[in-house]
Amino acid sequence: VMARPLAPARRWLRTVGFLLRKEFRQVRRDRVMLIQIFAIPLVQLLVLANAATFEIRDSRMSVVDASRSEPSRELVRRFAASRYFSIDGASVSDAAADEALLAGDVSLILRIPAGFEADLVGDRPASVQVVVSAEDGAAAGIVAGYAREIIADFGAGLAASGGVRFATLGAGGSPIEIRSRGWYNEFLDYQQHMVPGILVVLVTIIGTLLTSMNIVREKELGTLEQLNATPLRRSEFIAGKLLPFWILALLELAFGLIVARLVFDLPIRGSLLLLFAAGGLYLVVALGIGLWISTVADTQQQAMFITYFFLMVSLFMSGLFTPIASMPGWGRVMAELVPLKHFIELARALLIKGAGLEALAVPLAALAVMALVVFTVSVRQYSKVRG
Repeated sequence: VMARPLAPARRWLRTVGFLLRKEFRQVRRDRVMLIQIFAIPLVQLLVLANAATFEIRDSRMSVVDASRSEPSRELVRRFAASRYFSIDGASVSDAAADEALLAGDVSLILRIPAGFEADLVGDRPASVQVVVSAEDGAAAGIVAGYAREIIADFGAGLAASGGVRFATLGAGGSPIEIRSRGWYNEFLDYQQHMVPGILVVLVTIIGTLLTSMNIVREKELGTLEQLNATPLRRSEFIAGKLLPFWILALLELAFGLIVARLVFDLPIRGSLLLLFAAGGLYLVVALGIGLWISTVADTQQQAMFITYFFLMVSLFMSGLFTPIASMPGWGRVMAELVPLKHFIELARALLIKGAGLEALAVPLAALAVMALVVFTVSVRQYSKVRG
């Protein structure tokens, strides 16, 4: 009596098991797909983690030193010794420095007035002028921040040596001492910020692009129609097609984490179990999108173009490269509809901050709702097209 209700479930599991073995054998025999799954993501991780950074180094600068004193030369040496600036010209005229800034040959001008040394040893606060090209507002803010830190450090060194007074712009001789420290990423290592996001992108490519192309390839070869003519149920076919890439994407996530830990010293402060659970939930969304793309594309080329359209929009709206807080109001609302945004937020919070389940309840709930909606719509669309 108990065996009859279990028979359909056993049949379903056995059929899906056969399909899984067939799909894994097909992936193993396809060298191009193996390269797409393992080799290409590894190269992307190693390259993008170093190239996709907002840290600016070796900014070219001009120095107009009207003081020509030992303190002014020491300040210039501080700029030259940092990894953020390279001096393109020293002791040049104001006009020449302005021309270099206008032409884009330098991004910063440091002007030291003639009375710089006299102000330092006298009762007046010394001042310097920093002129930054603001053509790129984000870069200008970063470069100006570097310059302020160097000048403040120089002033602190002079004050510690005794006998001189120094005031940076805006200090106003205030007795308040300001100390800053970055939490979670104390040394402002931008790779720790970028690597989790890049890992999410690589998992997305496997879950969406390879899934859609794999199903469309069956359509191109004519084997999809043959499968539809068999007693194979659509749920069995969908499970057999999607589960291998769900498993492979999680393996890719584990492989990427190992590489990120060994190469980039990525901290892993949170629960890996929670990370992979969130990854499995996110992949339901990614696989659902890939399944939907397979219903509207007739060729692998069409599937690739549609996938990259979704991927490019998601990348720029996910907060991977630009902060979501800097977007306009409509952009912030639209970003909440991007699954990539929520998983990147989860990955960064888990790996860098060590956040727990309570802190991640909102993005997890968003992914759960998206997984339910996207996968349901995709399955119905597939049933409608193939029905």
